[in-house]
Amino acid sequence: MDVCLVIMTSILVGATLWALRTLIEPFVLAIFLLLMIDGLARALRRYVPQMPERAASATAILAILVLFGLAVWAITDNARDFAHQAGGYAERLDDLLGQANDKFGVVIPGSFDELIKDVNPKRYAGAIAQGVRGVLESAIFVLIYLGFLLASRQGFGAKFTEVFADVDTRAEARRIFDRIRAGLESYVWVQTLIGLTIAAASTVVMVAMGLSHALFWAFIIFLASYIPIIGGAIGVVIPPLFGLVEFNDPWRPLVMLAALEAVHIIVGQVLQPRLQGKNLNLDPVVVLLALTFWIALWGVTGAFLSTPLTVTAMAILAEFSATRWMAVLMSGDGKPYAVDVVDSVDAAA
Repeated sequence: MDVCLVIMTSILVGATLWALRTLIEPFVLAIFLLLMIDGLARALRRYVPQMPERAASATAILAILVLFGLAVWAITDNARDFAHQAGGYAERLDDLLGQANDKFGVVIPGSFDELIKDVNPKRYAGAIAQGVRGVLESAIFVLIYLGFLLASRQGFGAKFTEVFADVDTRAEARRIFDRIRAGLESYVWVQTLIGLTIAAASTVVMVAMGLSHALFWAFIIFLASYIPIIGGAIGVVIPPLFGLVEFNDPWRPLVMLAALEAVHIIVGQVLQPRLQGKNLNLDPVVVLLALTFWIALWGVTGAFLSTPLTVTAMAILAEFSATRWMAVLMSGDGKPYAVDVVDSVDAAA
């Protein structure tokens, strides 16, 4: 009976998350950003003990906003450069299409203009415009939600005490929250360091190969590293594909692809396991299934949030006897609490 109830509840929750995704996605992203700001503020207080709490929070908020602004600037600035160089890219695409026709004998449009005509992008203009509008609306809602969460978090402590009036219940709720917070912060810091390492090494490779906009492509690789399993691999493929259009020979893009994939494999197989350790303690199969599930529900947003949401779900499921078996299956070693994260969180704070 308990298993059937859990399954039915999961189906109903999944259907609700999908039906209300346009409202829930920005709110979940805002909560995630709030946790990042809180973690950064506590890290500042740990390394700079004399810094007041308000100053640490203000610095963390400013840092997140500056990073967001830099990301927007990098995308818009490079998009303008790409638009200016579109003519040269079209000529190179004409050459590539002609070579493909000659070597493979496949029926491929002979020029860039013919390719655009065959694709007929007008069919997709509405969908693309709607997608861009949706992204902008989501970003605005995220900022609005984040602002209200920041304004109301001063009362979180009093509300928490009133909601969990019983001391034992309050302590258990605090343990759950601390485990979730520790898992999310561990994931964010590890993925950030991994992404920065891959992006820095990739920048060296791209600059050495003479690829333009190397910093922009490094930024794309860094963002893609937050998507588990497939993100980094996809991110390092994009610059070599662009190199096929920019370079006059196919060898430099191939060498670049091999070098970037080597960087990704070395960092992912050697550095990441050492940094991540047992803090997340998620089974790799669960990570893959969670990625597929959240992409189906929320698309790109779900891809970025799949691991944090799975860590949250495992921490909650492990607290109840009826669902603890699910947390055990989700964990990497059968022990959802292999690491006493509560002590580490308290020490960090």
